[in-house]
Amino acid sequence: MKKIIPIIFSMAIFIFACSACSAAKQESDNGKLNVVTTNSIIADMTQNIAGDKINLHSIVPIGKDPHEYEPLPEDVRKAAEADLIFYNGINLETGGNAWFKKLIKNTGKKKNQDYFAVSDGVEPIYLEGKGKEGKEDPHAWLSLANGMVYAENISKQLMAKDPDNAAYYKKRCSQYLSKLEKLDQEAKKTFASIDPEKRLVVTSEGCLKYFSQAYAVPSAYIWEINTEEEGTPDQIRSLVERLKQQPPSALFVESSVDSRPMESVSKDSGIPIYAQLFTDSVAEKGKDGDSYYAMMKWNIDKIAAGLSQ
Repeated sequence: MKKIIPIIFSMAIFIFACSACSAAKQESDNGKLNVVTTNSIIADMTQNIAGDKINLHSIVPIGKDPHEYEPLPEDVRKAAEADLIFYNGINLETGGNAWFKKLIKNTGKKKNQDYFAVSDGVEPIYLEGKGKEGKEDPHAWLSLANGMVYAENISKQLMAKDPDNAAYYKKRCSQYLSKLEKLDQEAKKTFASIDPEKRLVVTSEGCLKYFSQAYAVPSAYIWEINTEEEGTPDQIRSLVERLKQQPPSALFVESSVDSRPMESVSKDSGIPIYAQLFTDSVAEKGKDGDSYYAMMKWNIDKIAAGLSQ
């Protein structure tokens, strides 16, 4: 009898948990697409296009590094229930500890049927100039032209999964693209007006290659990507030596990294840190940089002002 009671109790908990899970699933369905994105930048783009037509869950929290992440049980559950999953691709969530590959394996989702890389169609830039798989720089969204490719891919998949709201998605995407296109053109004019000898943007991570290519602003950095060893004395010394040859007006530090390595570069080089930039995440809601558009405008304005001193 003593063994039967715990078994009955365990079964009751199991039944209750299943009922609660079923109720939560019914509530989340509410006739809308369940969409999961891997980070806050893709989530914001998706929300701009989908509006109130979807239930949206973003996996990597705002301000956290998307290169290395450990999904929570809720993330796995949301991904399993999702009609659509959007991820960046280009060696971001699938690089490092490959957390996205593990998540997908656990949910049984199928590529280009249930989950899609929003960077599809973007020409990758490679780390250290090496053109081989696994060496792609993932930060393609830091070019607004690439951001527009992301938006078009998101819209395309939303329309395919939810044809009843296709016209709605198409209209909102068109409006969003016009907004991004205008900012892109303004950025090109702004940086073209800055003396070429002053066009060097220095960050902790080498994340601005796509930005540099788009706006003709060369970049330098302490380390190349956040999955590598970060901020070592040799890396700091090497950057300081380079800056002596072409000293910029200002340094920058990203919102999602430890600022201390760049503070060391600033101290050793005598060059001040001008501003914080948004690279791997948008800002918290209600703060400067709290959307993809807002973070890109912030970065453009701060970099231009810092280099123009």
